[in-house]
Amino acid sequence: MDRLDFLSPHKKKIKRTASNFRTLSGLNPYAGPWGTNEVQHLLKRVMFGSKKADIDYFKTKNISDAVDELINPTAPLPAPPLNDYNGSTVDPNVAAGQTWINAPTNDGTINSLRRSSFKKWWTGVLLNQDGSIREKMTLFWANHFGTETVDINIAHYVYHHHALLRQNALGNFRQLIKAVTIDAGMLRYLNGYLNTAAAPDENYARELQELFTVGKDPVTNLEKFTEDDVKKASKVLTGWRINGTTFTSYFDPTRHDATTKTFSSFYNGVSIAGKTGAAGATETDDLINMIFTKNEVSKFIVRKLYRWFVYYKIDAATEANVIEPLAEIFRNNNYEIKPVLAALFKSEHFYDVMNQGCLIKSPADHVIGCLREFEVAFPPVSTAYADAYGMWNYIYGWLNSLTQNLGDPPSVSGWPAYYQAPQYH
Repeated sequence: MDRLDFLSPHKKKIKRTASNFRTLSGLNPYAGPWGTNEVQHLLKRVMFGSKKADIDYFKTKNISDAVDELINPTAPLPAPPLNDYNGSTVDPNVAAGQTWINAPTNDGTINSLRRSSFKKWWTGVLLNQDGSIREKMTLFWANHFGTETVDINIAHYVYHHHALLRQNALGNFRQLIKAVTIDAGMLRYLNGYLNTAAAPDENYARELQELFTVGKDPVTNLEKFTEDDVKKASKVLTGWRINGTTFTSYFDPTRHDATTKTFSSFYNGVSIAGKTGAAGATETDDLINMIFTKNEVSKFIVRKLYRWFVYYKIDAATEANVIEPLAEIFRNNNYEIKPVLAALFKSEHFYDVMNQGCLIKSPADHVIGCLREFEVAFPPVSTAYADAYGMWNYIYGWLNSLTQNLGDPPSVSGWPAYYQAPQYH
């Protein structure tokens, strides 16, 4: 039985106009009560838990101002992770208590310790999040671009990939796609740095379309990109490399396929002209621009945002009244994320009684939210970093035991709870 079907008899105000529709509410501005219940609902969805102080604070604002403040963080980005694991005898280039992000290394033991440090640190960031949606969106993108720290291996790449997601979490999706495509961490994770004209690697080209942009959601049109589109895209992306000395990505024209690539009717038979020399790198922009001509991109991302923030089930009414209008907002705003979030969180649909209390919490929501709402005190990192990291590691262990291993989802698809239809959670 559907959870909402089970709960609906206890919600006497609900009237279903059609048995196949969960609710017919849409994106009209919400004009109902704005009290503890509504503020708590909003905060639990956009943050990890709803602390009483936050509820009291946002109750003093109207809904529009509250949402605007939540999606426009002003707090500085969190300080980077520290060497919490040893003294100078093990990590000779980074003193205990200092950050390791600017001292990359190929040493396997040190990278393992740093990856562990990163996960403790990320747990601490969640516990100490600012009063905005930034951390919830960072985790959203970490799930969307599912990378695994153990496969990336080099902690320097792990951290900088993560920082890229946080810095762009509320920015422009098209620009985020470009940044992720040539990011050293992603190049390493999906073999982009091995993709050459002589031996094209289709790994990233496939996931770029199937998991990151166009999607494979059965709700979309039956016509889809083809296997040949994957092959052509992989040729477009040839030449991106990683400098093992500077630990940065760069473009090598000698490894780029400079032939013209013609795509299927799904992309209207577009041809991306081959370019030689440094100009070959601009073919990546041509590919992304071509992909973003498809309306499926906006719908695919909006559906993922909906399942993350509202509910796992998207029926015909939700598709027509919420997904389609949000996707249009996304396209009309040149794929900026904030206008979509603003429209959703200010809508009657978001506060519909059928959308309150209906999400089964993720381990991060459950554990981090519980600790924040009970205001559990942790050692201050500024004066007791080793104790702080030790406690964060304990909490991270619980997340891992509950199957949400921060930094290491099971695959590039992310955590199954967010994509395994029809059960999801």
